[in-house]
Amino acid sequence: MNQFHNGMTLFLSLLVEAMPFLLLGVLFSSLLLFFVDERKLAEKMPKNPLMGALIGSTIGFLFPVCECGNVPVARRLLMQGVPAPVAIGFLLAAPTINPIVIWATWTAFRDQPEIVILRVVFSLLIATIVAVVFSFQKDLTPIVQPAIARYLKFHRPAEHKHRFQSYQKKQQQADTPSLLQSGTYFLGTGQAMRLETAATAVASPAFSDGKPLGAKLRLVLENTVQELRELGGMLTLGSAVAAAIQVLAPRELILSLGAGPITSVTAMLVLAAVVSICSTVDSFFALSFASTFTSGSLLAFLVFGPMFDLKSIVLMLAIFKPRAIFYLFALPALLTFLLTLVLNLYFF
Repeated sequence: MNQFHNGMTLFLSLLVEAMPFLLLGVLFSSLLLFFVDERKLAEKMPKNPLMGALIGSTIGFLFPVCECGNVPVARRLLMQGVPAPVAIGFLLAAPTINPIVIWATWTAFRDQPEIVILRVVFSLLIATIVAVVFSFQKDLTPIVQPAIARYLKFHRPAEHKHRFQSYQKKQQQADTPSLLQSGTYFLGTGQAMRLETAATAVASPAFSDGKPLGAKLRLVLENTVQELRELGGMLTLGSAVAAAIQVLAPRELILSLGAGPITSVTAMLVLAAVVSICSTVDSFFALSFASTFTSGSLLAFLVFGPMFDLKSIVLMLAIFKPRAIFYLFALPALLTFLLTLVLNLYFF
């Protein structure tokens, strides 16, 4: 019974801690949708994979969202036509490279400023490398979820005009209004569109100077509620799994691994994925292990945790297929392991 109560406490704490940041990400995503000209945004993003990855990895500093809130923003960026390296870089780096997390890390490790600096540097480096790797996948449709794949196909320039004319014809025949309820994406027939794409159906982005402010705010609210409902369910499931593993995992064994340069990094990588702590507070959690774990392993926890944990797996399923998520897990894990192991062996 004690384990059940502990599990429920952890579950609720994870959910309460993460939900505000998920709401922040969803709200920003909706604001981006209706108040930013999608075409201009996509045009300003560099096409060069390395530059795109660097910019995507650093724009999180302007939009401080954690690993719970970056998923809806990254999904929206992809749907707006932003290059994949930009979206992937943002997805991986935004939870760490933002002023709130940097300030929290400095507060926890003010006596070890190298931890703060290396956390930012390693996060930027890893996110950039992974984003560049994903840039070799020119066609994203095989690695994203079907709803997003159909959306991306709809926006291919060569097919845009033809699809729009076909869509108009079907709408006239069905006598269906062009603005459909939010959250439908494309139905099986491929003709029902999400509310956020309604303006795209007339060959323009959802952003429109002609819309009154009140109408835009109403659409922002509707889209926020819909995305929060979709991603909130995934977040709840991920939090429940993370809480169950935390209760059942033998903590003593984890602590016994902390002294070795290799085992400590491995243990903290696993712990980072399991405990699923928000990046705004994970530095204080890591600080509690400072007396038993190596500095390199603490850094591994701080770098890898915001990029990938149990909650993010479920949230990322809203964008990517499992194969892509495997690479989004394996590449950061391997790079984090190598970088922090070098620190353990030669510097710390």
